[in-house]
Amino acid sequence: MKLTSSVSALLGFLALASGAAVETRDIGYKSYDGYKVFRLSFGQDVEKVAGIIERLGLNTWMGAPRAGHPSDIVVPPNQVANFLAETRGMTYITMHEDLGKSIEAEAPVGIYDASRAVDITWFNAYHTYAEHQQWLQDLQSQYPSQSRVVSSGTSLNGRNITGIHFWGSSGSGKPAIVFHGTVHAREWISTMVVEYFAYNLLANSGTAEVQGFLNKYDFFFFPIVNPDGFVYTQTNDRLWRKNRQPTSGSTCIGHDINRNWAYKWDVTGGASTNPCAQDFKGVTQSDAPETTSLASWLRSIKASQGLKLYIDWHAYSQLFMTPYGYSCTALPTKNTELQSLASGAAAAIKAVFGTTFATGPICSTIYKATGSSVDYVNDVVGADYVFTAELRDKGANGFVLPANQILPSGQEAYAGVRYLLLNMK
Repeated sequence: MKLTSSVSALLGFLALASGAAVETRDIGYKSYDGYKVFRLSFGQDVEKVAGIIERLGLNTWMGAPRAGHPSDIVVPPNQVANFLAETRGMTYITMHEDLGKSIEAEAPVGIYDASRAVDITWFNAYHTYAEHQQWLQDLQSQYPSQSRVVSSGTSLNGRNITGIHFWGSSGSGKPAIVFHGTVHAREWISTMVVEYFAYNLLANSGTAEVQGFLNKYDFFFFPIVNPDGFVYTQTNDRLWRKNRQPTSGSTCIGHDINRNWAYKWDVTGGASTNPCAQDFKGVTQSDAPETTSLASWLRSIKASQGLKLYIDWHAYSQLFMTPYGYSCTALPTKNTELQSLASGAAAAIKAVFGTTFATGPICSTIYKATGSSVDYVNDVVGADYVFTAELRDKGANGFVLPANQILPSGQEAYAGVRYLLLNMK
């Protein structure tokens, strides 16, 4: 995809507007011009679809094909004719006629004026990593007596995994609420939604309800826990998923941080051992520095003040899920309560704009996922309540959700979180 002159000018202006360094696109920024994304419908021959994907060397957006689930398949221009020939007779829809144009339409990163007070306009556009760092600092400076900027560690390339911690008039040290976003680098909407939670709670900290939340819990929000990958999506490849970790003996880069946690990592069928795969689980469990630091930080929070609620935010599919990912038959001790809370959260989300979220255990609801943060935090760390959510949409835009959906995504997701805060025991 070529960088248009208007976008180039905007990126160049960002440093002046924000006073921060800006990630500019490399000359070799991966083009998706002419790429198409097809959704093969339910009921297709799974083995045949998997064979087509393998023969043509295609990527999917929702994992390997599974019975009863659609397959979202990215097809480069030179393989479109072959793909259509191989899938003749199958039912499909075209999600993106030209993925490059869809990425351009997603909207360039916005202009952030750090001299202004933080306000709702932040959620009108996507932003660079440097601006996200500045925004967290600016948000904290507006509420200095009840918040602080924190780090749960550093990435492979030395970037901070930065978050914001805030509390109420009763002081800090209460049971923690912890949210992670942008584990997978291309899921930009998760960054913005986690930041919306922080903004909305602090902006409404004068209300009786929010004061009650802040006096009962400490909140820790980490919008970008895969900073190297996130930066790479803005400088090199918009659809990059993993971190930027090399693997000895392979030219392929990246470990999937959400297949690398040290719990049920060696269970088969829920991650790949191929370093070139999107869901490569790493050479050994917890060998990604991001995973190691996040796990250590979560254990320390649990030991020092307790961990009430953990949610890992992703995109896309509109799901609100519970453990486990590693098994479709094993269930957590609190399964009945977790399912009830997930259903209530989904109903609260729907009540805002009518957006429907399905619920259920990860493995049976979306796919088998081993070495995930949710299973680790549930069984190893021992959080009271653990969920993972897949935000908008159901596939019309996929990972390139237009910026005009940021604010409604945050508003409806907050309604789901509010339900949990009001109903957890």
